[in-house]
Amino acid sequence: MYIYYYFSIHQTHAVSETFKQFFILGFQAWEQSAGVIVFPNIQLLASEVSKLLTKEIKKNLNGKPAEEARLALEQLLQQKGEVEDGYLLLKSVYLLSQTDRTLRNIIGSGLPAALMQCLYLFFTFPLKKTSDDGETSENETQTQEMLIKIMLNMYREEQGVEELLAADKLQSLIIATASLWDQCNHSWKVPTGCVLRTISKAQTRNSILYLQAVDCIKIAIQNLFKLADTLPACDVCEAVSIMLCFVKDSYPISSVLLTEFENNDGYRLLLKVLLRCEGLQQNEGDPYLNEILDMLTCLTTCGKTELKVSGNIVHPQLPHFDFERTRSSGMTVKNLQAFQVLQSIFQKSNDQHLCGRILGAIGTIWAWNMVNFFLLEWTLQPINKFTDIIHFKPQPVQVQFFRLVESIVLDLSYIPHEILKKVQYLIKENVVPICTLTALQCLLSMTKKDPLFSDIFRDSGLLGLLLALLRKQAKILRKSGTTVICDDFEKELNAVMLKMVAALTLGSVRNTVVLKDYGMVPYIKIFLDDECYRSATLSILEQLSVINYEEYMSIVIGALCSSTQGELNLKLDLLKSLLRILESPKSHSAFRTCSGFNGLLSLLSDMEGALQDPPSGLWAAVGQNRIMELVFYTLQGITAALHLDPVNSDFFQRNSLFEKMAEDLGSLGCFWTQREWQIPLSLEKKRTFAEFLDAAFCSSEPFPAWLKNCIWILNFLDHMVKGTLHLESYFKEIKPEMGEPLRDDQEGPEAQEEHPVAFKRLVNKLPASAYRDTVIVHPGAVCVMVRLLPKLYKEGHSQLSQEIQCAVAGHIQSLVKSEKSRQVMCGSGLLSTIIASCQDAFHNESHPLHLPLTRVFEKLASQSIEPDVLRYQIRFNGTNFSYSADTDLFLHYVDLVGSEGITVDNKTALQTVVPVSTSPWLSKGSAMALQTAMSLISMTSPRNFQLCSTSLAPSFVEFDMSMEGYGCLYIPTLATVMGPGAEQSISGGIGMGTRMFPPSSGLTFSCWFLVSKFGVVHNSHPVRFLTVVRHMARTEQEFVCFSISFSPQDNSLVISTEEVEFQPLDIMEPEGEILNPSLFPGQVQFGCGKLLVAGQWHHLTVTVAKEAKKSCIVSAYINSQTLGSAKMRYLQPLPGSYISMEPSSFIDVYGYIATPRVWKQKSSLTWRLGPSYLFEEAISVETMEVINKLGPRYCSNFQAVQLQGEDQYSEHNPTLLVAEEKICFGINAMCSSFTTIQDIKSSYNEVDGRLVAKEIGINSRDSSTPIFLAKNIAGHLSGSSRTIGSVAVGQYGVRVFKSSPAATSLNFIGGPSILLGLIAMARDDHTMYAAVKVLNSILNSSTMSEKLMRHMGGYQLLAYLLKRKTQLLNNRILQLMFSLVGTAELGFESSVIKNYSAFQYILCNFELWMKAPENLDLVLFSHLEEILQSSRDGCHNAEVAYQVQMVPKLIFLFSDPEISNSRINVACTILSHQLQGHFNTRDVLRVALFLVYTLKPSSVDENQLCSESVAEMPNEALSQTSGKTIWLRNQLLKMLLDVICSDKTHLSSEAQQETFLVLGSDWFLLFTQSYLHSSTVVLGMKLLLCFLHNRSLLNKFKEGIVAGRWLENSSTGLNILMDNLKTHPPVTDNGPFLVFGFSVLQKCLTDHVHIPEIYLLVARLFLATPHCEPPETGDLDSMLQWLLQHHITENVLKTGLCEEAAALLLEMVRVTVDKPIADAEASWEINYPGNVIQFLCLIYHSYTQDPVWHCPEFLKTLAMVAFHSGAPKGGSEGLLSPEGPAVAEGKGCVDSSSLPLLPHPAKKQVWDFIGILLMDSLLNIPANKQGHPLELLLEASPEDATSEQKRNFQTRVLLSAMDVFHVISQSEGKTRPRGEKKPSDPRGTSESTASVSVMNVAYFAQKLIEKLSSRMFAADPKQILLFTAKQIMGVSHMKDFFKLLSTFCLFHTEMVIRQISRSCLRSNDSDYFCSLA
Repeated sequence: MYIYYYFSIHQTHAVSETFKQFFILGFQAWEQSAGVIVFPNIQLLASEVSKLLTKEIKKNLNGKPAEEARLALEQLLQQKGEVEDGYLLLKSVYLLSQTDRTLRNIIGSGLPAALMQCLYLFFTFPLKKTSDDGETSENETQTQEMLIKIMLNMYREEQGVEELLAADKLQSLIIATASLWDQCNHSWKVPTGCVLRTISKAQTRNSILYLQAVDCIKIAIQNLFKLADTLPACDVCEAVSIMLCFVKDSYPISSVLLTEFENNDGYRLLLKVLLRCEGLQQNEGDPYLNEILDMLTCLTTCGKTELKVSGNIVHPQLPHFDFERTRSSGMTVKNLQAFQVLQSIFQKSNDQHLCGRILGAIGTIWAWNMVNFFLLEWTLQPINKFTDIIHFKPQPVQVQFFRLVESIVLDLSYIPHEILKKVQYLIKENVVPICTLTALQCLLSMTKKDPLFSDIFRDSGLLGLLLALLRKQAKILRKSGTTVICDDFEKELNAVMLKMVAALTLGSVRNTVVLKDYGMVPYIKIFLDDECYRSATLSILEQLSVINYEEYMSIVIGALCSSTQGELNLKLDLLKSLLRILESPKSHSAFRTCSGFNGLLSLLSDMEGALQDPPSGLWAAVGQNRIMELVFYTLQGITAALHLDPVNSDFFQRNSLFEKMAEDLGSLGCFWTQREWQIPLSLEKKRTFAEFLDAAFCSSEPFPAWLKNCIWILNFLDHMVKGTLHLESYFKEIKPEMGEPLRDDQEGPEAQEEHPVAFKRLVNKLPASAYRDTVIVHPGAVCVMVRLLPKLYKEGHSQLSQEIQCAVAGHIQSLVKSEKSRQVMCGSGLLSTIIASCQDAFHNESHPLHLPLTRVFEKLASQSIEPDVLRYQIRFNGTNFSYSADTDLFLHYVDLVGSEGITVDNKTALQTVVPVSTSPWLSKGSAMALQTAMSLISMTSPRNFQLCSTSLAPSFVEFDMSMEGYGCLYIPTLATVMGPGAEQSISGGIGMGTRMFPPSSGLTFSCWFLVSKFGVVHNSHPVRFLTVVRHMARTEQEFVCFSISFSPQDNSLVISTEEVEFQPLDIMEPEGEILNPSLFPGQVQFGCGKLLVAGQWHHLTVTVAKEAKKSCIVSAYINSQTLGSAKMRYLQPLPGSYISMEPSSFIDVYGYIATPRVWKQKSSLTWRLGPSYLFEEAISVETMEVINKLGPRYCSNFQAVQLQGEDQYSEHNPTLLVAEEKICFGINAMCSSFTTIQDIKSSYNEVDGRLVAKEIGINSRDSSTPIFLAKNIAGHLSGSSRTIGSVAVGQYGVRVFKSSPAATSLNFIGGPSILLGLIAMARDDHTMYAAVKVLNSILNSSTMSEKLMRHMGGYQLLAYLLKRKTQLLNNRILQLMFSLVGTAELGFESSVIKNYSAFQYILCNFELWMKAPENLDLVLFSHLEEILQSSRDGCHNAEVAYQVQMVPKLIFLFSDPEISNSRINVACTILSHQLQGHFNTRDVLRVALFLVYTLKPSSVDENQLCSESVAEMPNEALSQTSGKTIWLRNQLLKMLLDVICSDKTHLSSEAQQETFLVLGSDWFLLFTQSYLHSSTVVLGMKLLLCFLHNRSLLNKFKEGIVAGRWLENSSTGLNILMDNLKTHPPVTDNGPFLVFGFSVLQKCLTDHVHIPEIYLLVARLFLATPHCEPPETGDLDSMLQWLLQHHITENVLKTGLCEEAAALLLEMVRVTVDKPIADAEASWEINYPGNVIQFLCLIYHSYTQDPVWHCPEFLKTLAMVAFHSGAPKGGSEGLLSPEGPAVAEGKGCVDSSSLPLLPHPAKKQVWDFIGILLMDSLLNIPANKQGHPLELLLEASPEDATSEQKRNFQTRVLLSAMDVFHVISQSEGKTRPRGEKKPSDPRGTSESTASVSVMNVAYFAQKLIEKLSSRMFAADPKQILLFTAKQIMGVSHMKDFFKLLSTFCLFHTEMVIRQISRSCLRSNDSDYFCSLA
């Protein structure tokens, strides 16, 4: 702070000495304060300190000679002892100059000029060394560094340079460096040069003018010329570089210094100096020499004007070369003088380093701007001139030069033809071989740049020159053989020439032809033997393959076969070359024809024992890694030749070369070759194949060498399986020191390898997604792995051997996880390979490999297996066990029915059998059956939940659009429309005649398909089911005329009949354009909804029904479900817009299924096509449904169709679905084969052969390419010409699979017979279940098996076997039987019975299941109940059950006395559902017959046996025979009642009548007999009355029906049987007799009057209410009241009341009231009659007008109820007394207690009811009507009644009538007759009523007189006279009308009076007489 204060005071004053000292002390204190002291004004401080230092420097320089001044400065600035004032000042300035804030203050202090003067003195005057210099050298260095850094900081600024100019010190220093360089202070040379270069870079215009003014550059050049000859070159360069810096750096500001430099021979100075550098060491003078050259290079761009040259471009040039584009913004050459210096140096000097720097400078100039090359080459031609002398230069210079030439092409993309000509001349002359070699290498690099050089060098003659030279060398090599020894240079030259030829022929067919025309192929082959020539030689041969693959293959394969074991590298190189060629698919054919496969396999054969451990023979000198590499490349070559080549794949498979490969690989030495088999071990741990691979890569894993080799070979095979082996890289070149440590057993051979290789981790060239789903490309390689599997063994490593075997077996199992992989493997013979190669492990269940191999076998067999292989597998399952009788018989049967099997050493197989472990429940024969059954179950069980008809995969063609985007079946010559004059030879197809198109009546397309995966929505690829294309001859256009496709985008089926041009998708016409407009649409869409499910088979049917006016009805169905129907335009007669065709022309019609090549579009869509048909008619819906039921495995032409499970009970006999001539084609992959074009031509015709070849894209003469042809299965049928079938188009996107699963193949070796044999051998439930399960699986999935089963009576045999093994049955087996019948999966699919025979003989064999354990019969009954009551299929199932006669079998169970009640219940329920589902009189008769069987003799009173209700009886009582019989009878009656009255049955009137008449009325009456149990009677009445509600039946029942019909109808068809059984003469038939139903029923019901339900039932009949049950059964009165409230009024009004029912009710009342009363209080005898009469009265009041109330039958019966059979107490007098009820009311004084009592209380109700009826009839029924109710009542009487009883009854009736008239007279005007509408009607019907009453009074009087005269009226005369008088008085006002009546009455009254008088006289009753008078 003090220092700052002091400075602030003395700012404007000179600094005194005292201040200097004070500052020095302050600076020292600042240094020691570590920055604590802060300077507020540091700029002022810097200025003052700098001025102080400047002052001190000037003080020491003033007035002193130079040397003294030099010494004084040194003393001032250096730190010496205690005096260090100058040093501290210098140091302070140094510190202050480090920041930009203070630098300007320092410069302004005058310090720059002072320090420049100091530098001049230090540089110019060196000091003499003293003895103490060593002590001060460090201080000098520090002082020098600070001084230089201060100067550099100052001179970096323009202000600093300007300060120098003011002091005039710069010129002196520059001139000093140019003249005194050899005499200067050496320690100051570098600092001085650094300061001057800094000044040069900071030059200003003033400084440049200053240097020009003082001739600084001129003087420097003159001085340097003098020094150039004397000084060392490096020193001269250093001095020149300083001067040249000022020239170069000043040019951007001003060119005056450059001009001065040029005018004073500056370039000559540079040339002289640079040439002096020739011979210098590379490090000597490098910095300054390089600096000079760099500055000289920069000077080439220093010029005022651009160079102007004329373009001289020689063609041809590279395609992308453009001279105008070479011009850029970079620096261009403007100073040719400067470049001439560089050019002259290169031409005059041969110094390697100097020439190299010159070439580097030229390259730098080109890099600045590409145009510089052209500016220089078109002016000075440096490269052109250098080429002439380049061979004189050192070899590194040559290399650099040719690289520069090479860069012209590589970097500038320019071809310098003149330069190249000179280079080629140089090569031709070959003056310096090393230069020739370098030039060739240059041209080689150019040639690789662009194929254009191949033409240039060919046209220039270089190719011919090289070929001539190579021919010469080849001859030398051939003559000398192996004795010639070439030096390395000559080898290298020959190698480069070969490489050059290889490069010239690469991609150039013309050059390859030149090579071949020169006859060089034999000479080129000579170079193969030498490894240094081999690469280029093979490249040349590879180019030769472009024009002739066969020649290349013959050379390479011949060389491979002729090579010796020691030539391992040659084999490897040849194989690698072969792999490169095989990448082209065109080479595969040549490889095959040149025996390439055999050649490669011969390599493996020659390597026999090569991988032995330890190695032996010649192989001991070769490392096993090299051998493994050879194996790898050999397998790679085979894989590459097979890759995506169907011809080679077919050749390799057909010639059994995979077996040869397995044999050769097995003989390599690492596999076990002896026949003895190891003992199976139990493995403690199991590693996977991938884990073994990881371990093989890891060198630390202690694996034996043989095992590693085996793992690697298997890994190669694994990638060969996937088709990726040729794309992998397993080996890499490694340096010897980097190799893995040598093992003891491999020290010698492996250490001597020249090119050791090492395994490396797999390098996949394919994306990871390619390996996500394992796709088997070469299935034969899997067979090779299986063949090698048992050879993975080594003595002493049993545990490890077993482990690797299990790992490989598990890996093979993983390869066949997917369905597609299994299907691919089925056609490769893997199953037979497993049996032949691994039979010991396969058939020994204790072997560790048994399980994985068995799983693989079963998985594949579920897809396809040959019958002989299956037979062998079943046959050998029996060898696992000791023989028993069953086993021997079974194996013998398999041998008999099977075909000839695979050749296997049976003796060995039997010797290696391991006996099965015994178990208490497992017998040996049963164990054999169990294993066989389990294996067959796995092979035959469906692996999805589809319908049985589609559970087994059919043969199909799969289309995968993700591979190529297309793939289809091409159908040639679908039809040919011939013109009248067309030749027949132009038509293809098979058959005679021509098939017209479009069909006249319509068409139908039917196919089965499965969509595995739909395409994505944004890139939806349609599923094209059928596309029909036609083409008119001599025209180019093709038109699609009909198409069916499914669009995943909108989930719809699209059907089109539009004429659309057949062309690629990207140029197709818009959909809106219609060629032929019509009223009807040309395209329709039907939505599919959720009917299409991925992964399931579907049946598609499209029918096109032709109509009259060019229209049609299109309908589409999926799985028999309608998608829709629409009207659209029909196919037009001619394609496109043509309206006519020439007579000689024709129209070719062909089709596609799936996507043709022209519509190529990649997508993820994958779908499969099953059987497909095209019919020339629109089939019916019924036909379509039958086709759908046949399933996708049907393979025929629908000429004799029978569905699976149908037998003699089915109505569907083999029928013709489609006429032969209407079938256009039928395509099924099962009827297919691989053929060739030539075979098609020879088998069919030339036309189809050419069409197929054109579509596939191969030569029409091809005879090797396999072509998949699905033959037209309708080709042999009668009719017009048909297509030959369909051809698969698409190499990668089409896959064919022929399905032959085990379930199908089993039919060819015995079929169901074998399976029944397994059941027969079963001794335990496990085996039994397994055997039945496999039988069920096969019968459900194979139609042929099911037919064989029926044909051989297999179901009867099965039932017999099950009955023999009843104890082994269980619920699982029963469920299998349900599945066999087709009703197992209730709810999942249709429960309809499909297999009638199985249902008849198995499920309906109730005796079998009744004896089975686990109550299986109840499970069966429950299942039958479910299927019969199914709402969808119950009726059909009931019909089937009727056909197989299930009902009699079920009824037969009831005869078993041990049958439980629960079983009876279920059985009755089954009968009920059966009859409801399929009602028939035959089964009803059977039930009726059994019901009669349950009736006991009439002597047995069932009510006494079972007094309780049967429904409420305890189980103990039901267990008794009598009670159980009654209960069983009732259950059956209830069942029949449910059936008859069921809403489901809903019997028609005709059916009811038929049933009733079949049974007859006598059968119903059997169940109303008196001795039967009351519950039976009630049920019998219910059943009878259920029929009698039908009035027609009621009438027949009443009129009489022939008795015994039920018995007669039940015995129908048994006459023959009965005749055979009869042993006595038949009883004479007395003929039929009638049964009058109601007469018998009345008699029967009289014994059941105590049952209230009977009354209710009859009352229901009376009210025409058939189904009306009260909710609770109570007393009779409540039941009748409930019925009255709930009866059906409409029925009564419609049909009326039933008089027969009323008669029955009254009859029951009559019987009751006539009986004596036991208990007057609580007896039903008292209540029931009153309840009934009351019910009738209520009904009467509800239905008064019903005619039943006046019908004779009803009235007679009612009269019988009122009729009293016994005489009343006190005789008849009581009835005839005057106090009778008839006059009681009139007299008013009669005592009711004195009257006689009726026998029953209900009598009064009866008479009351009669009175009601009489009143109604006397009021409303005129007397003139016949059968008046009064007359009917009077005349009614029992047949056995006495006259007294009749008189009493008639008297009562007459008195009741008199009471009626009395009531009428008393209530006259109040009683309203029935029918009167309104009582207020003044007129109404009073007149008619009065007339009826008058007539009835007269009628009654007449009847009264008649009864009096006949003495049938025993009433009191007084009462009669009073009644008569009253009636006369009541009608006296109508004298005219009643005159006759009065007279008649008086006459008869007189007679009565006389009788009365006589009587009175006798009685002396005068008073009475008088009163009467």
